Amino acid sequence: MVDHLANTEINTQRIAAVESCFGASGQPLALPGRVLLGEGVLTKECRKKAKPRIFFLFNDILVYGSIVLNKRKYRSQHIIPLEEVTLEPLPETLQAKNRWMIKTAKKSFVVSAASSTERQEWISHIEECVRRQLLATGRQPTTEHAAPWIPDKATDICMRCTQTRFSALTRRHHCRQCGFVVCAECSRERFLLPRLSPKPLRVCSLCYRELAAQKRREEAEERGRGSPGQPAHLAGAACGASSGDDDDSDEDREGSGDGDWPSRVQFYAAGVSWSAFHS
Repeated sequence: MVDHLANTEINTQRIAAVESCFGASGQPLALPGRVLLGEGVLTKECRKKAKPRIFFLFNDILVYGSIVLNKRKYRSQHIIPLEEVTLEPLPETLQAKNRWMIKTAKKSFVVSAASSTERQEWISHIEECVRRQLLATGRQPTTEHAAPWIPDKATDICMRCTQTRFSALTRRHHCRQCGFVVCAECSRERFLLPRLSPKPLRVCSLCYRELAAQKRREEAEERGRGSPGQPAHLAGAACGASSGDDDDSDEDREGSGDGDWPSRVQFYAAGVSWSAFHS
């Protein structure tokens, strides 16, 4: 079905419509052989609260963004190559249903669907596209994944010292290694995490000690193999404090995204057309 859609006019029109909705702020999405397989709204668990996001599934990438006006304007476009994606279904609770985690080396986050049927359709379509993309590229599935950020509302106290209580004056911070919500005192260190950023990032005190110890072991192994390690005066540069803090570079700055939601989720290449209408 994907091959049949690849060079059709309707596929070209669908992709052009998505590009138009993101406007100049989005990247071009039309590429030879790229097919738009489905689209719809999922609820994404962000740092402050869960928010609706528009998702587009292509045969090689997953794209999502904030909803400004349904079918007319989206913003904050994110593009995830499917060969980097791993899905993890999450257990059901009374407060949280139809959830799963989208995991990559750079970012991991939780989404939920409007129904169990819709959840299963999303998971099965994404996993099939990932399988096909790995076969096409010859790559192995990703085994290293970024830790998802624990939402701010999950705790009122620092998850490391368990002493500091957060308030309007005492800010919450997130460790980039473990995703825990921590206070400023417990996250004073910075460490270079190349898969996430070219600059040192905020990490909690425990993760810093573990990362620094791992780095020392790796340097000792390098020296043992007769390969000179990084000079001591440069090694600290990877772990020192950075000049800025990117704690606020989170999707909560995108706006609420509470615009007019799409009325349905639709997959175009499921063997048969499938739609699940929101209640």
